[in-house]
Amino acid sequence: MATRKHAAEGVSGDLPELHPDHIASLVAGAHPQPHSTLGQHPVDGGFVIRVVRPLAAAVVAVRADGSRVPLEHVSGGLWQGFAPGTGQSYVIETDYDGGPSWTADDPYRFVPSVGEIDLYLWGEGRHEQLWHVLGAHYRPHEDVAGTSFSVWAPHARAARVIGDFNQWNGVTHAMRRLDDNGVWELFIPGLDPGNGYKFELLTQAGDWVKRADPMARYTEVPPATASKVGLSQYEWDDGDWMTRRAQTDPHNSPMSVYELHVGSWRPGLDYRTLADQLIEYVVELGFTHVEFMPLSEHPFGGSWGYQVTGYYAPTSRFGHPDDLKYLIDRLHAAGIAVLMDWVPGHFPKDEWALAQFDGQALYEHSDPRRGEQMDWGTLIFDFGQSQVRNFLVANALYWLEEFHIDGLRVDAVASMLYLDYSRSEGQWLPNKYGGRENLEAISFLQEVNATAYKRNPGIVMIAEESTSYPGVTKPTAASGLGFGLKWNMGWMNDSLQYMQEDPMYRSYHHNEMTFSLVYAFSESFLLPISHDEVVHGKGSLLHKMPGDQWQKLANVRAYLSFMWAHPGKQLLFMGSEFGQPSEWSEERGLDWWILDQPVHQGLQKLVGQLNRVYAATPALWEQDNDPAGFEWLDGGNATQNVLAFVRWSKSGDPLVGLFNFSGNPVGPYRVGLPFAGTWREVVNTDAVEYGGSGVGNYGAVDASEEGFNGRPASVELTLPPLAGLWLAPER
Repeated sequence: MATRKHAAEGVSGDLPELHPDHIASLVAGAHPQPHSTLGQHPVDGGFVIRVVRPLAAAVVAVRADGSRVPLEHVSGGLWQGFAPGTGQSYVIETDYDGGPSWTADDPYRFVPSVGEIDLYLWGEGRHEQLWHVLGAHYRPHEDVAGTSFSVWAPHARAARVIGDFNQWNGVTHAMRRLDDNGVWELFIPGLDPGNGYKFELLTQAGDWVKRADPMARYTEVPPATASKVGLSQYEWDDGDWMTRRAQTDPHNSPMSVYELHVGSWRPGLDYRTLADQLIEYVVELGFTHVEFMPLSEHPFGGSWGYQVTGYYAPTSRFGHPDDLKYLIDRLHAAGIAVLMDWVPGHFPKDEWALAQFDGQALYEHSDPRRGEQMDWGTLIFDFGQSQVRNFLVANALYWLEEFHIDGLRVDAVASMLYLDYSRSEGQWLPNKYGGRENLEAISFLQEVNATAYKRNPGIVMIAEESTSYPGVTKPTAASGLGFGLKWNMGWMNDSLQYMQEDPMYRSYHHNEMTFSLVYAFSESFLLPISHDEVVHGKGSLLHKMPGDQWQKLANVRAYLSFMWAHPGKQLLFMGSEFGQPSEWSEERGLDWWILDQPVHQGLQKLVGQLNRVYAATPALWEQDNDPAGFEWLDGGNATQNVLAFVRWSKSGDPLVGLFNFSGNPVGPYRVGLPFAGTWREVVNTDAVEYGGSGVGNYGAVDASEEGFNGRPASVELTLPPLAGLWLAPER
């Protein structure tokens, strides 16, 4: 190899000559292994130091012992010099014509910041804490503070980091490829948190493309799209909560969920100011859980967060990630569990995000018949690719472990399960057995659920699944999907259809209120009245109900009492708890002004009472998933629009629910009961304090030992119009 003679501080050395093409790729930031040439490398008698400094007038390496090593310009902005003796740390001092001197540490003198074990686990698709490895991390490396960057881009020919710190020009911050799996890495010493950055990738076609970091844990506020170097300094104070969580079975515990969209609950609040107002409100209403619509970063607010570009970054619209941790910590301190919507089924086509990430399909399936979700104009993850699966499994764990989220509601599971989802003949590819099931997605869901439950006892994984796919909540060991709960979309559709009928005609639709009990224990269910039911022309929950304003509110009160008493957990979208008149829109706040009206205050009070009685009554949640927890008392009374059933706790304590969905009082109405004695009206939705007409039974009834309808005791009572009664024995 040709050499070039150099002398520095009286010591000579022979420096290897570099090929012009090699130099050209280095100074362009296009070399896949820049560290092999740049930085400090041994030669006879010492070391050669090379750096890229375009347009510099003079460059000097200042070593740890104070000695100065002048570097000579080679070509195109490449500088090199000979440093005698042993290797030392050093900084680079650069002078530009007419400008001040600039001193910086050299990124190319450091060993890789990603370890061999991490690379191996990622290569196997089994790195369960991937967020500790890929992305941007401000931390010491070789005792020097700075930020390490790493990204997975297997198809890229070169990669570099661009950002605020280099005027978005990456020629001096080219990354090195670490392995055949395509992980690229660079440690930039002295780079502090808060800097914006992206990755710039050279595609196989020879184009440079700019991409946000898929593993970014902090981002600019949309519509800006850069990732940001983040640093979490939050100290959690929920140790007792996390200990109790690990010892709790959420599937057989109270779960009454308040679903909300942070941006439109009370517009203008950030994560920290939301804490005070939301906690006071949720505690007053007695909900056990809040569920946030997706908080992962998303570019378009009108997507409500369901088109995610930053899977590891809480949206910056409402503050720093530590501010979200503060909100969750405060909710835990108030005894409120936190659920969050999670969207692994699809992602948007924004060119700066995941789509065609390194110039070709990477996160998405390459065949549009499997890789594109036509309904939503989005792309579908390649669930058969081990690194893509790892990216998503680790993401679920990230929210559960780093943000102490108590459970994830997985969006649009049905779209993941079926290859022909919303596709016509010829628009989809069957699986290897010729079927319509997406075997890779099924395997992924099993993996993420099994891993989440294994690592985080006490959490809950919830499926929004709208089909009759078998075994959604069965264990993965029994070939189920391994979810803890499934949204009961059948109950939701049938019961809302019934409630929208005029009471005069409900007798013809009685089956719509009873059919859910045919399959109520085939899965572990959650009953959802979610955001999906109050948008896109569907109107608010109040608006769905027939009749005048009083009747509408009475119908809502009766319906919610039926929902809370029905087997299964329950979820209610914000605004429905006080009878919001208008359809929800993310562009404005809720109709809080309506609470000036006493009847709407009454509905809100009723929801609080339902929640308090529910949480204090094991019969309503202890055997949600066991047929032994439910018995019909009167399930076929279509003529009177009446339903009656009993819920049982494991210890044999009952709660009786009676529901009159007709527009007139029903009575005297005889119903069989499990035993004689006094039964209190623990809930009467027609009570005056809730905005009702005050029809009832003076707060209690006395059941005699006169058998009725196969029961050893019975009572005659009055059922108020459009109302629900809950009776509990006086013991």
